Order: sequence, then structure tokens, then C-alpha cells
Amino acid sequence: MRKLILFATVVLAATVMPSAVASAAVPVGHAPAAAPTAAELLAKTTGCQQVSNGKYKTDEDASSDTVAVCDANGAVFWKADMDIDCDGQRTTQCNENTDCCFQNDTAFHQSDDQPLDAAKLPYIVVPSASGKWNYESSQLQGGGSCAVIYNDKVEYAVIGDTGPTGIIGEASYATANDLGINPDPSNGGTDSGVTYICFKNSQVSPIEDHGSATSTGQGLATTFVNNN
Repeated sequence: MRKLILFATVVLAATVMPSAVASAAVPVGHAPAAAPTAAELLAKTTGCQQVSNGKYKTDEDASSDTVAVCDANGAVFWKADMDIDCDGQRTTQCNENTDCCFQNDTAFHQSDDQPLDAAKLPYIVVPSASGKWNYESSQLQGGGSCAVIYNDKVEYAVIGDTGPTGIIGEASYATANDLGINPDPSNGGTDSGVTYICFKNSQVSPIEDHGSATSTGQGLATTFVNNN
């Protein structure tokens, strides 16, 4: 008799528990919040509290300095063009033959100490520190989380490389490709329309984990929208 009672108890538990577990795993009314849209992020970048000491050129041959780095609550941002960075690991897309200015290194490295893979990893380039602006003074660092916005698309990337002290607006082959921008290092990029938002005191680890960069960036972007 005790065996029959025990058997009945086990069968009842097996019948009830899956639905109970499912209810506990996905509480009604507690679905994950959606990440901010491109429009929601851009709405928080309409003004500029300039933090850079002057402005940057978008290209070496640009006639004037037009891009300011702007401070915000929890982030800094700038609006510029996008040149293609193909530095780092040699790949089919990025090498001495495809890019006249190819360098086989990046300022920040993967967790195995290898340079970043520009063809695979979405990353952006920040200007090297100078009297105009030092990204570290704005609480940014290698592997920091950034949202890159173009044509109503949002790509979450990391700070992966540093560039010239007087030029701003550059991102990896993968960043451009994911945003629908021509990623070819010899003739790609876009002349305008790109907004870069980099979140202070953030870091994606490991730097090469784009999934982590996306989830981290989405959370920080939500906080940015809510706090500005």
C-alpha cells in the first residue's frame, strides 16, 4: 500500500512540476525589456556639452575641424563619418593587399593576447590621447562598450583601437558591414550620419566576445536613455 501511495505521489509530481517550473522561469508580466531603438538613443544626443578641447577632423584632408566630443550622464558621444579600420589579424578581408595602410596590430588585444580581428569583431577607434581630448579622462578604456548608430540601425561594439590625435570617426570592417556600410578598406565607409555613444566605466570581457558586447551595451543603452 505504501508503495502504491509513493508511486501515485511521484506521478502527480511529474505531472505538476513542469508547469510549475515554467511559471517560475517566466513570471507573467516580467518579459525582458527591449533595448532602446536608434531613435530613442539619438533623441538623447541632440545637444552637446562639449568635453573636447576643440573639435576633430573627420579625415586627414578635411578642410576644417567639425566634430566635438560631447559629455552626457554615463557616456560621451560624437557624430561623424565612418572610415574603415582593417588593422589587426590578417584575414581575407584585411591585409596588405586589401588595405594600403594595414597594420598587423591593434591597441587592445584579445584575451589570448592576439590582435583583434577587424573582419569579425565590431569595434570602434578612438583618437589617441592629446591636449584636445584624452578618452581615459572621460572614463573610457580598451574594451569599453559603445553603441554605433547609422540609418536607424544600432550596432554594439567595443573600443578596440586608437587612431590619430586629430581625427575621429573610424570603426572596424565588421562594424561597417553589420550596419550596412560598405566595409571595403580601400573605398568603403560613409562621409556622415554616424553617431558613436561610448559608455563610461564599462568593459566587455573578453573583449572579443561580441555577444557579451551586445548584451552589455543594451543594458547600458537603456540606462543612458533613462538617465538623460
